Amino acid sequence: MSGGASAAGLDARPAPPAALAPGVAAALDDEAALAGSTRWRTRGDGGREGETLFAIEGIYCAACAGIIESALRVVPGVAQAEVNAASRRLQVRWDPQRTPLSALVLAVQRAGYRALPAQREDAHSALRKEARTALWRLFVAGFCMMQVMMLTLPVYVAAPGEIAPDLLALLRWATWMLTLPVMLFSAGPFFGGAWRALRQRRIGMDVPVAIGIAATFVAGTAVTFDPGGRFGAEPYLDSLTMFVTFLLAGRWLELRARARSTEALDALLLRMPDSVERLDADGTAHTVATARLRVGDRIRVAAGQAFPGDGTLQEGRTQVDEAMLSGESRPLERAPGDAVIGGSLNLGAPVVVVLGALGDGTRYAEIVDLVSRALTERPAMVRATDRIAGPFLWTVLALAAAAVAVWSVIDPPRALWVGVAVLIVTCPCALSLAAPAALLSAAGALARRGVLVQRLDAFEALAKSDVACFDKTGTLTEDRLVPADLHLAAGADGDALKSRAASLAALSRHPLSVALAAALPAAQQHAWREVRELAGQGIAATDESGRRWRLGSPGWVGVASAPAGRPTVCLAPDGAAVHEQVCFEFDEALRDDAPEALAALRAQGMALRLLSGDASASARALAAKVGIAEVRGEASPQDKLDALAQWQREGHRVLMVGDGLNDAPVLARADVSFALSHGSALAQQRSDFIVLGSRLAEIPATRARAVRTMQIVRKNLLWAAMYNALCVPLALVGWLPAWAAGAGMAGSSLVVVLNALRAGR
Repeated sequence: MSGGASAAGLDARPAPPAALAPGVAAALDDEAALAGSTRWRTRGDGGREGETLFAIEGIYCAACAGIIESALRVVPGVAQAEVNAASRRLQVRWDPQRTPLSALVLAVQRAGYRALPAQREDAHSALRKEARTALWRLFVAGFCMMQVMMLTLPVYVAAPGEIAPDLLALLRWATWMLTLPVMLFSAGPFFGGAWRALRQRRIGMDVPVAIGIAATFVAGTAVTFDPGGRFGAEPYLDSLTMFVTFLLAGRWLELRARARSTEALDALLLRMPDSVERLDADGTAHTVATARLRVGDRIRVAAGQAFPGDGTLQEGRTQVDEAMLSGESRPLERAPGDAVIGGSLNLGAPVVVVLGALGDGTRYAEIVDLVSRALTERPAMVRATDRIAGPFLWTVLALAAAAVAVWSVIDPPRALWVGVAVLIVTCPCALSLAAPAALLSAAGALARRGVLVQRLDAFEALAKSDVACFDKTGTLTEDRLVPADLHLAAGADGDALKSRAASLAALSRHPLSVALAAALPAAQQHAWREVRELAGQGIAATDESGRRWRLGSPGWVGVASAPAGRPTVCLAPDGAAVHEQVCFEFDEALRDDAPEALAALRAQGMALRLLSGDASASARALAAKVGIAEVRGEASPQDKLDALAQWQREGHRVLMVGDGLNDAPVLARADVSFALSHGSALAQQRSDFIVLGSRLAEIPATRARAVRTMQIVRKNLLWAAMYNALCVPLALVGWLPAWAAGAGMAGSSLVVVLNALRAGR
């Protein structure tokens, strides 16, 4: 996502906030440096608006997402802020005239998190550093846990009075000392997260966890230095270190799993090079930042480097990888004069390219915009679970308090431990991750196949669809025409007439002439002279013997009995007899994978329909070829809308596939829709999925993945509900120790995320 920045716009920006280091603020507010993560748009009132994608450090759950969104919405100039906890991405729409970007980063920082423009290398370095730190915290907690367990084991296995009191005290003090690194270092994220939430007057996942850890440590400390007091005789520090270790292990594995679910989307965002060699008029090369390039620049792209924009190959031959942009998995040959796409990889040799489009004007920018939307969008299902998370956490606190109160009467020394178990085990993290992790994993897998998801909600609609409706021209058929039938009079010399037709067609660039020349075998050479082409009629020329021949529309050529219904071109000499005339009927070429794709949809239980603006006869003929029973030809855009509305009133969930400008209304009205990448921009904007490379076989494959993904989401939600339904009563009756509660909480989130990864296979 990129866009040029005017000097006037830059000078008018508000001053950066003083709380950030001047160098950091200046770097954040340099629009050229933000070219990789910010798209600039013009609002309806003519004002300028930025849309920036951030990577967020320190976010673990939906409650964290709410804290960040609340912190940003109070910043002047912020029109929208949306966080996806599963992908750890934040997308902000903001007014550069009212606030600098550094103010947004500062607001996130004050909320206790860190935001970095998502496509800058330091953002990915920071996330890698965060992962390393998380691993260190886990290592320290695990090492101390093992030492604590080793020192605690004798106390558990020895008979009463078998260990001398002074030695027993020494073991407990050593255990307490080994617990300190866990509290001061390893448990830091839980206390930090709780503090951030409370400071924003919100409740997050870390609040009950931090309360449980702190209460256990306080009680364990009291028991260590005053055995037999109000908290009993057991310090349970082994349980404390164990459940902190389990929580950190689950969080680290979850972090890695979530990174895998979005790796394909991240890979697409990082395709553009940071710098490239620009060539002067004399051929001198200078390395410049990609943001400084302009349309018309000559650049040298090294082997293994991505093209920084759309352009034309000027020097050299190479192979390019367009898999992430067009869905074509094989390397493609490119020679001087061929077009190259920004973001595709140069696989062969260094080449020189003249840039034709940069930034927002490239196909890559459109794709990145769709990917960014997928990374930050929260579908309705996810928003519903997020709304549940807050009240659920308050319920957890109330249950824990009630458990402590009841157990204080039943068995006072156990009261605190039961309350801690309730706090730890009842975490909505698994519930919050159940849907987004699976949806993002599926979206990443589709991106690798060349299918872009514009709306994550569409997975559910696609899985429930039962009618697949197709446009004809450009969707089931290709743009090119192919000969469908040949009409020769009795006694005509077919080979000679076809040879003349092919030779004459080669002199014209009319689509029918091009199709005819491509379809007929190589013709013998004819010395045509006095060649003349009339727009809308055809081409005429004189042969070696002086006869005038015409190739074109039947009426202009003079053929009275030409077939009707399909595009037709005829050949005949002036004053020809019937046996000297030949007519070629044409039809649109059926896409190679159309029969296979339609058969796959039929096998999935989908009813197939065809809606076309073409003549009814032509639409029915094509439908018969591919086995579509219900056909509506000569349909206007309004007719298509009416047909779709009728099917929806009958209770059907309609999947629509189209490519043209006139398909945009029906694509928007359908329950779920696909647009092909060669189609109009408006059709793509109105669709839920875009198939790069226009491969129809991806439609049934995507639907099959959607069905599987929604099954995984339902299983995840069921697992999260069953886990809480089972573990909460166990904790309340005192049958679940604190360490088991920690293991259960970490395990439940991990099970959900690992199960979600299956959607990306």
